[in-house]
Amino acid sequence: MSQNQFKLVECPRDAMQGLHDFVPTALKSAYLNLLLQVGFDTLDFGSFVSPKAIPQLADTKEVLANLNLDQTNTKLLAIVANLRGVEEAVLHEQIHYLGFPFSISETFQQRNTNSSIAQSLNTVEEMLALCAKNNKTAVVYLSMGFGNPYGDDWNYEIVEKWADVLVNKGVQILSLADTVGVSTPQKIESILPELISRFKNIEIGIHLHSTPAQRFEKIEAAYNSGVKRIDAALKGFGGCPMAADDLTGNIATEDVISFLNAKGENLNLNMDKWNEAMVLSGKIFG
Repeated sequence: MSQNQFKLVECPRDAMQGLHDFVPTALKSAYLNLLLQVGFDTLDFGSFVSPKAIPQLADTKEVLANLNLDQTNTKLLAIVANLRGVEEAVLHEQIHYLGFPFSISETFQQRNTNSSIAQSLNTVEEMLALCAKNNKTAVVYLSMGFGNPYGDDWNYEIVEKWADVLVNKGVQILSLADTVGVSTPQKIESILPELISRFKNIEIGIHLHSTPAQRFEKIEAAYNSGVKRIDAALKGFGGCPMAADDLTGNIATEDVISFLNAKGENLNLNMDKWNEAMVLSGKIFG
């Protein structure tokens, strides 16, 4: 597999969004500017959501203005949760991707975006139309894709049903998201190859949350399933503040890098800049 086929998505937005103390805009920007020089395919850098919901990301527009995009091929992704966010995000030329968390758990869709699954499907349709008009690409996360803690129905057929619906609406990139860390290697290897072979022209990614002890087995299961797009965050920071009180962290980017290096993948990353970002992360995450 060539480096062009493997897309690493670094997710500082997901890492920072649940932090209690506000990270100053200048520090956020400096951290993101280092990550932009590493060579990731995509940087999930901020979100256009209500500052009341996620106060940590209230300065996304200011941060965007501080980013140096002249010497990077990394594309920017911003998360949106409703039509107002979509309308705001598409105005920014620098943003390539708009990400929307489409939950296949009704309870979580309400908790996360204050809307039902049916309403969220309308938002996806409107987002696709606005993305097409404004030269953006939509990334839809199948959130709670491996189960949920609320007792809402979940099985492989439900995952496939919603993937079908979204692809038929025109979604080109689907990322299966394990919002609360309930995925297992067995679940990953049962669902992912099925989706990848079923939707041959769709980019299927994975966004996992995990305890540190389970990271490598999940990365390995995703890799063995043929996935070519993996979301991760430096040191495994973060998680979803809307999902649970005990944050289960992201998959650690350094674990993904070392796993893929061991498999002989050519990731073409600037590890000096990566190490600088590792050092600076201490000022943000403590």
